[in-house]
Amino acid sequence: MSLFGGIATSSSGLSAQQLRLDVISNNLANASTTRTAEGGPFQRSRVIFRPIVSQPYWRSPFLPEALDNGLGKGVRVNKIEKDTSPPRLVYDPTHPDAIKTGPKAGYVEMPNVNVVNEMVDMIDASRAYEANVTLINGSKAMFTKALEIGR
Repeated sequence: MSLFGGIATSSSGLSAQQLRLDVISNNLANASTTRTAEGGPFQRSRVIFRPIVSQPYWRSPFLPEALDNGLGKGVRVNKIEKDTSPPRLVYDPTHPDAIKTGPKAGYVEMPNVNVVNEMVDMIDASRAYEANVTLINGSKAMFTKALEIGR
């Protein structure tokens, strides 16, 4: 893989992880939202990635095809989907969104956002983002050294 290919792969990871961090931030911001425009409590969102599949521009003629496991081409956000797990029930009969009648009277449907899980996902996304930045900085350092050798 060329250095430009490595930078392109890492930049796709940067943008994907940035979107993932934005979605996690939205989940955390709405962790106690009991009423949305669609009706009902907020539903947690999650990002689904998929690999970028394309033919490489250049393939080394010295690497046997059987050993070539494919060049890393990056990642793309496939979709952002809602988590369909049921909402949490919290007993609070004084809440304006509390269920008025039935067996669940006095309970409030709270979002299905688990703050601990979201924080773990946020740490994971920020570490992946950091790893991509480190790769880009390493590629930049290699370019710089190659230019110094050429002098």
